Amino acid sequence: MKSKELLKLQNGSDIRGVACEGIEGENVNLTPLASNIIAQSFASWLSKKCGKSVESLTVGIGRDSRITGEALAKAAMAGLSSCGVKVVDCGMATTPAMFMSIVFPETKFDGSIMITASHLPFNRNGLKFFDNDGGLEHEDITAILEGAAGLTEKSGTSEAQKFDLISLYANHLVKTIRNGIKTDIEQSRNEKPLSGLKIVVDAGNGAGGFFVSKILDLLGADTKGSQFLEPDGMFPNHIPNPENAKAMEAIQSAVLKNKADLGLIFDTDVDRMSAVLPDGTEVNRDAIIALVAAILAPEYPNSTIITDSVTSDRLTRFLEKELGLKHHCFKRGYKNVINECKRLNKEGIVSPLAMETSGHGALKDNFYLDDGAFLAVKIVIALANAKAQGKALASLIEKLDPLVEAQEIRYKINCEDFGSYGDKVLEEFKARAEKAGMIMPKSYEGVRISFQSEDKKGWLLLRKSLHDPVMPLNVEGERPGDAKKILQVAQELLARFDKLSK
Repeated sequence: MKSKELLKLQNGSDIRGVACEGIEGENVNLTPLASNIIAQSFASWLSKKCGKSVESLTVGIGRDSRITGEALAKAAMAGLSSCGVKVVDCGMATTPAMFMSIVFPETKFDGSIMITASHLPFNRNGLKFFDNDGGLEHEDITAILEGAAGLTEKSGTSEAQKFDLISLYANHLVKTIRNGIKTDIEQSRNEKPLSGLKIVVDAGNGAGGFFVSKILDLLGADTKGSQFLEPDGMFPNHIPNPENAKAMEAIQSAVLKNKADLGLIFDTDVDRMSAVLPDGTEVNRDAIIALVAAILAPEYPNSTIITDSVTSDRLTRFLEKELGLKHHCFKRGYKNVINECKRLNKEGIVSPLAMETSGHGALKDNFYLDDGAFLAVKIVIALANAKAQGKALASLIEKLDPLVEAQEIRYKINCEDFGSYGDKVLEEFKARAEKAGMIMPKSYEGVRISFQSEDKKGWLLLRKSLHDPVMPLNVEGERPGDAKKILQVAQELLARFDKLSK
């Protein structure tokens, strides 16, 4: 395959493509051949990174429930083994588990590959790579794809030593829950520390069903009403995406129907999650960040929470005024927030959490790994501890102002050089706002404007999309009618840009 074809598969720090027919107009470009040669290139890249011969490397491969996962995994195994790499087949796994396969003493792989396309439709798939430093960076993926160009398919063995990684990973989470529940000595010795708690899980037919059978059930929780736990790569019930409205409605309904204490919902490869409270209130976007921050705050007073750029002013107020933390509103992209968290901690600025509104959340004390199951574990621990104190989990975020009005408009950039044109729009947008005397807090991405007058309260953010010829405009109003007024201001500032359209 040519370099140009392969580079089209890059999606930030991942590889994603169309892996099977089924959606009109979407042609297959992520084939077993591509998986084979990309895996070969990864072997070469990893050898250089580790300073070890290719023949001395051990690489684990796992996959989620996608219908093309097994074929792509076998092709990658063949590519790796043809280079002399020892390959371990981890079967059905999760993205965080595949990173932990590098950490666990029982495995200690040199690198790992997860076959997944996260929440994308059934016809898509992809590859995520890990080494000892975590997920690979954008430039690493580019180098691997360029290295794969011109390689030919090699027929190493597609059969590999099998290892039940998900059970090892689940045991790690079980221990974390046992250690985290702060009750009396007798209770802490209890084999079923979650007894008396009703928790329902929606796995969206992805890889997250293990959280019920291997964790919650084992610890005594009542999980009746949990749904879509069986892996099914056609995703027949709803898109496995905590941000999807239908998916959220499904877990809300399950919580209310079963009178549960907590609802948990995962994406396909379990690196993201959201939650639902007993009254059906969804805990996602700003609220899930607020909840995790509130759980961490007692252990990390005065620390800094890193978020993506589209978090709300109400989250800033909650973090800073209610929890006594600092809010560092950074850039979109889970790798961006994670890398910023790493940078600050390296500089001596304590930052326990990097989290996107999408549900990607990484803890400093968990290898800076965006792990939906680990976040769920922290919430389950908080639920158990709150109940032991006669409190509700919701009390942790009761002072977070409610979301009143929010809207996103995605403006299309209708020109070939969309990156440069987007920069020009942002520059002029900012100049117009400055001329009008508007309040602009420091923004690491795009232009953010805050409104705190009697006439309108809220904020807007105009930014460039990370990958597409699009400029998203996010608007939030604190009172009914404010969002409409703020949107009108934004539209006036965006007037006369001839290459922008809704």
